[in-house]
Amino acid sequence: MVRKKSSLILCGAFLFVAWNALLLLYLWGRPPIGRLGDGGGAEPEGNEKWGASRGKMGQLNLAEEMIRLAEEVEVHLDTQKKLLKQIESHRAVWARQKDVGKREASSKIKEVKEAAAQQRLQKTQGPLRNDVDVGDQSDTERPVHDVAPSLNVEHANEKIRTTKMTTPAPSPEFIIPILVIACDRVTVKRSLDRLIMYRPSAELYPIIVSQDCGHAETARVISSYGEQVTHIKQPELSDIKVRPEHRKFQGYYKIARHYRWALNQVFHTFSQSTVVIVEDDLEVAPDFFEYFRALYPILRSDPTLWCVSAWNDNGRDALIDPSKAELLYRTDFFPGLGWMLLKELWDELEPKWPSAFWDDWMRQPEQRKNRSCIRPEISRTITFGRKGVSLGQFFDQYLRYIRLNTEFVPFTKQDLSFLLKEKYDEIFIQEVYSATLVKIEDLQHGGHLKGPGPYRVQYSSRDSFKVFARNLGVMDDLKSGVPRTGYRGVVSFLHRGRRVFLAPPEGWTQYDISWS
Repeated sequence: MVRKKSSLILCGAFLFVAWNALLLLYLWGRPPIGRLGDGGGAEPEGNEKWGASRGKMGQLNLAEEMIRLAEEVEVHLDTQKKLLKQIESHRAVWARQKDVGKREASSKIKEVKEAAAQQRLQKTQGPLRNDVDVGDQSDTERPVHDVAPSLNVEHANEKIRTTKMTTPAPSPEFIIPILVIACDRVTVKRSLDRLIMYRPSAELYPIIVSQDCGHAETARVISSYGEQVTHIKQPELSDIKVRPEHRKFQGYYKIARHYRWALNQVFHTFSQSTVVIVEDDLEVAPDFFEYFRALYPILRSDPTLWCVSAWNDNGRDALIDPSKAELLYRTDFFPGLGWMLLKELWDELEPKWPSAFWDDWMRQPEQRKNRSCIRPEISRTITFGRKGVSLGQFFDQYLRYIRLNTEFVPFTKQDLSFLLKEKYDEIFIQEVYSATLVKIEDLQHGGHLKGPGPYRVQYSSRDSFKVFARNLGVMDDLKSGVPRTGYRGVVSFLHRGRRVFLAPPEGWTQYDISWS
């Protein structure tokens, strides 16, 4: 466009020069003025009369001709001035249009880059509507879809503060729905109250409450929130046929059925690309939403991750560092209890979703496929529900003592790229196996130990792990050979104010599923 406009200016200047040249040639080549004939040209007639009068009339005709030519020249000059003014005015307009075009082009390029960055982080997401009626849909009616550590505390936190930002910047517009799994607990109000209190945006964090059980009083509590939440109801409430020895586990079968239906609603009916799942007995921390928004790009970009969890299984007061609310870890153990997954993972899991005990099924090697989750030092959820199908399993002994974070950490302003596997493993392995190797008695008595650690206690068998775990106060159960909070077999925690790694021998390669 700029070249075209420059050519037009040069063309106008050329026409101006050519016009003047032609005018001069015309004037120089003009014949003498005589008597005009019918043809409009000079007509000398060839007789003596014309010759005799030529002398008398010559001076008069020459004067008249000069005056007429001067007038013509003046007219032509005036026309040329107008032409030059037009060219100048158009030149100014073209210059302004050029500047505007540059600004518009720059703006378009910026918009395209931002759109491309956002598309890499997420797929197009449709807004949730509070009035969508999915209560009369069943699993059979839905459309068919394709199947498709502890890092050194000081080092890690210094790295977070000083490293140049390399984490993919999350778009401020991507949507993270919160799916609340509810049944017959009216105390869901406590969970919803906290979610709504800490939610920074109803548009970016729509809350979907999926209710099973058909409990009328719980339904009234959920409905009382009006347009603040989207209330959907599991349509299939009948008992599930199970083996006689599994009749006492009927509740676990219904939970698995409900999870499958609810996740299909989020990903297939509401067309979302990610979701954070919480249950109706969980209370969230003030930075719950900040935590998941910051970690979404990490989950999206690292194929060795398959979830982000708000939960620390060993998150009791005595086992965590309360001054390190920003500390995050990778873990091979699926924690649950407030966790994020992507649609791509659901497309993988949904066709083989189990009929019961879905959380332990997730911990099997066939599902985990050597992938890890992110978890915090201090939990961003706590459970207040002793009542449930597990009949309070672990609640009195462990869960009731989990500490909920109360300090808001601005995770979205930090560089979390250290959680990517290549960076994390190098630092993690060096940190664990350079720690001082001690005996459990040294930790329990602690007389000659100096400083906050870290220290390493080494186990070599399932039995030695369980003995050491019990004596040090951490959870001792293993699922498919993986200890709770473990990463590469290492469990990180605080013991009497000292950082401890309960670790297998150096050179660890894989979990032994026979340890379960």
